[in-house]
Formats: sequence, C-alpha cells, structure tokens
Amino acid sequence: MTTSHTSTLTILPIITYVITNVIAGNIALSLGMVGALSIVRFRNPVRSPLELTVYFSSITMGIAAAVNIYWAIELFLFILLSIIILYVVSKVSRQYLNKEFFSASFSEGNSLSTLELITEDEINEINKSVYLKSKQVERGQIKYLFVASKHDVLKDIAESVQNNQLLISYQLNL
Repeated sequence: MTTSHTSTLTILPIITYVITNVIAGNIALSLGMVGALSIVRFRNPVRSPLELTVYFSSITMGIAAAVNIYWAIELFLFILLSIIILYVVSKVSRQYLNKEFFSASFSEGNSLSTLELITEDEINEINKSVYLKSKQVERGQIKYLFVASKHDVLKDIAESVQNNQLLISYQLNL
C-alpha cells in the first residue's frame, strides 16, 4: 500500500464524518458543499488521491469553521492525529521489522534508483539490506537488485562492495 493511498483512506472518513455532521438537516449548506467539491474535483488537475483529499479537507475546514469553530478544530486534530499515527507506524516498521510499511508507487511521482550487483558468491553484509528487492542465482553468479528512492543510499552500498573480491560488476541507475 502506498503512502498516498493509506493517508487518503485514513483521512477521508474523518472529513466525511465532519461534513455530514456540519450539513445535517441544512439543504442550502449541503447543496453549496456539493457544488464546491464538484468545482474542485472537475476544475483542478488532481495528480493524486491525497492531493484531492487535502483540497476537500481545506474546504470542509472552512465550511465547518463558518458553522461552528469546534468542528474545524475537531477535524484538524483528527487529521493531525492520523498523520502522527501513520508516521509512527512507518518508523516502527522500518526500525523493528526492517521493512518499509509503505511501498513506493510510480503513480505518486516517486523516482526510484536501482543498483544491480553481480557477484561470484554471496556477500553477507548486503544480504541484510532493507533495500534488497531481489536476489537471483544463475550460472554460478548471484545478481542482487537494490531499489531506493534516495540515490545516495545505493551509491553507499556500491562503494562498500566496490573493492570486494567477489564483485564481478555493478550498475547504478538514477
């Protein structure tokens, strides 16, 4: 699951809850809200679901603040709490499970760098890397594929094995 997708699925129900409570029973306000959200959705080039969610939350905060400031404060606090929880889950997953909680998606505009190492035998230090995505044994050679969003991380891995006697070749792509 991507960061954008998880954040959207976490924040959108909160926005829906607040807006339905704010416009409950008020026909004029509900029609105005539908119109405002339609304009944002169809008039702006939205690049990701999270971007659209941010637009909707901003409009919802404005309308909620106009009706009752406590709804806007509640919405802000719940969104802030959701972001903090997602951040903590991501950090805990990375630190204790040695896995990324969120996967990178090309649709999010994340550019990924790759490093391919070809070795004669296994190199134990790189077998434990969180950036190792695949390991292929073929004709007495081992091909390692590392993927990361930060080019420098892969550059450091390449430099750490550059003088290793088992290394046959490597290719680093931006």
